[in-house]
Amino acid sequence: MLNDFLMRAGLAGLGVSLAAGALGPFVVWRRMAYFGDAMAHAAILGVALSLGFHISIFVGVLLAALLVAVLFIGLTRRSQSADSSLGVIAHSALAFGLVAVAMAGPRVEVEAYLFGDVLTVSRADLALIWGVVAAVVLWLIWRWQALVTWVLSPDLAETSGYNTKLEEMGLIMALALVVAVGIKAVGALLITALLIIPAASARPHVRTPEAMIALSLCFGALAAVAGLRAALWLDTPAGPSIVCTAAIAFALSMIVAKVRGR
Repeated sequence: MLNDFLMRAGLAGLGVSLAAGALGPFVVWRRMAYFGDAMAHAAILGVALSLGFHISIFVGVLLAALLVAVLFIGLTRRSQSADSSLGVIAHSALAFGLVAVAMAGPRVEVEAYLFGDVLTVSRADLALIWGVVAAVVLWLIWRWQALVTWVLSPDLAETSGYNTKLEEMGLIMALALVVAVGIKAVGALLITALLIIPAASARPHVRTPEAMIALSLCFGALAAVAGLRAALWLDTPAGPSIVCTAAIAFALSMIVAKVRGR
């Protein structure tokens, strides 16, 4: 079954969408969309590091994403505003990454890293993607109560005995993992969309955090499967097609919510 590249592509897209859909609600609740964007832009710098030091693309992108997190925390602690810090980091990392990748040689296809190429996923890539999915799910189950309390009120989380800095770093690490595996499926410029759009689609229709996670997963899975099918039918790039499908689902979700009066 795994010899069929379409099956591998479908499983890869589904895995990335599920991992992003599970973390997306926390990105929406904590208003971290721009932070996710900064990490995704840094992925191109991670690709350049991988090519320069001859290491795995996954490792390079993960290190770059974590570097963004460290820089962001350092700048905000020095009285820099969060939005300006993220703006400087995101666009600088993207620019330096594009220049570094271009210097690596003409054979490097930047578009594959910007927009993804899920149809070229290998068995090793598939194992890595689903390994990240398992790690994210297990981490969410383990830290669920602490994470929900932190989302509701950091002060309440502190008084309840939870280390809010530790929970924040755990979420940042999980986001870095998803960005690192997502670059293969939908690319650096679009992975943030899979974090935000399914969660935003689910938000008007739920009343509990658990329900929002579940519905976000459903929207993410729908985007992956339907988007890949649309890409094959219309002969369009797979990654952007998945995100377009997620956007259409979001629009329909908002219409349904409006009709229901929410």
